[in-house]
Amino acid sequence: MHLKRVISAAVILPFFYLLVRYLPPPVFFIVVLFAVLLGQMEFYLLHYPVGKRGLILLGLLGGGLILLHFYEPGLFLDREVLTALVGAILLYQLATNRDLTTTLTDAAVSVLGIFYLGWFLGHLILLRNLDQGEYLIFFLFLVTWAGDTGAYYVGKGFGRHRLAPAVSPNKTVEGAIGGWLASVLVAVLAQRWFLPLISVPDSLILGGLLGIVGQLGDLTESMFKRGAGVKDSGQFLPGHGGVLDKLDSLIFTAPVLYYYLLWIKQLGRLIVI
Repeated sequence: MHLKRVISAAVILPFFYLLVRYLPPPVFFIVVLFAVLLGQMEFYLLHYPVGKRGLILLGLLGGGLILLHFYEPGLFLDREVLTALVGAILLYQLATNRDLTTTLTDAAVSVLGIFYLGWFLGHLILLRNLDQGEYLIFFLFLVTWAGDTGAYYVGKGFGRHRLAPAVSPNKTVEGAIGGWLASVLVAVLAQRWFLPLISVPDSLILGGLLGIVGQLGDLTESMFKRGAGVKDSGQFLPGHGGVLDKLDSLIFTAPVLYYYLLWIKQLGRLIVI
């Protein structure tokens, strides 16, 4: 498992660096769109049995429209379109469901998938479009990955006290502390290395915030998988599980970083529908 993780990372990281540092923002948008749609598919398959393709397609359409809205506000999505989309999900349920005991959860999962992945991860697009956006993306990913990696290895080597046994039996308090410290350390190093846009106090605050919310994002996805009775959301990445397994922390850290920059540093703009 460890070797597979290393090999997968060795393949992905050079491509990721090239994507963010040198390729234009539209290419970054396409990659994020592809990842979000794959993550949505995995999320929906945690719940839906075969035969719910209509709800899945409507959910994917909603996720794609939200990402397009974040990339080009007002062009593809507005209140009327969003209202029509949610209405279509409900009317699809009304027209096709024969087992009324599942209608509430089916509709709720379809809408949740749109916002859980499409809306939250859409903040990656907003971050990339900011001044020095490529460095902000590097900062976000490095701090988030450091938290994930620190929690995994510290927990594996020193974990004794379970953090949330009902949700994820393998996660420990020691691992959570190790992951949080790793996030703070990498945030400070990243600020010194390539991101003078933020100050040292900013890096300490952001490292602490992202280190916490990233682990909450991980636990949230674990909660969904636990409810579905699966260990991994998919098998897209050898040694890493599915796409959703790799996005779970970023789902929470991307909005937190963006709104910190928006509200505290006065960067960016508020996206509304």
